[in-house]
Amino acid sequence: MLNNEFKKKFDAEPGTFQKASIKQDFLFFMKKMDSIENVALIGALLKTKNIEDLRRLQLENKMTSPEKAPEIFPVTDKPADYPGGINALRQEVANLFYIDGVYSELKMVKANVAFIVEKDGSISNVDAQGENFTFNRQAQIALYSLSEKFSPAIINGDPVRYRFKLPLTMTIE
Repeated sequence: MLNNEFKKKFDAEPGTFQKASIKQDFLFFMKKMDSIENVALIGALLKTKNIEDLRRLQLENKMTSPEKAPEIFPVTDKPADYPGGINALRQEVANLFYIDGVYSELKMVKANVAFIVEKDGSISNVDAQGENFTFNRQAQIALYSLSEKFSPAIINGDPVRYRFKLPLTMTIE
C-alpha cells in the first residue's frame, strides 16, 4: 500500500528534482519502518527468551529428581526435519534476516545456532554463538520467526525433543 501511494505521488510529479526528493523520502521512510520492525522483533525475542526462562525455572522447581527433566536426544531413529529440508530452512532464515541490524567491520560473520525442536515441532531455546553480537541476535530473531514447524525427531515411533545445530555465515557488502 505504501509503495503504491509513493508511486502515485512519484508518477504525478513532473520535475526530476521533485521526483528525486520523493524517492529519497520513500527510502528514508522505509529505512525507519525497518528500524521500527527490528525493535519490535527484538522485543519479541526478549519476551520469548523470558517465557522460556520462566518455564525452565518452573520445571526445575517442580522436579524432585534430575531424572524427571525432559530429555533431549542427540541420536534418534529419525532426526527433526524442516519442511523442504535444510536448504529450505537456510533460505527462510536468509529471507527473515534483518541485515541492517548487523554491525560489523568484518566482511564475513559467522555464528553457530543451536536450538531445541520440541515434540510438537516448535522450536525453543535458540542460542547463537559467534564473535558478532548483533549477528547472533539477528540469527535468533530469524529462527524464532520461522513460519513452518519442524517434523519432530522420532525414537521407537514416538516424537522426542531434539537438539538441532545450524551454522550460519554471511558476507556483508
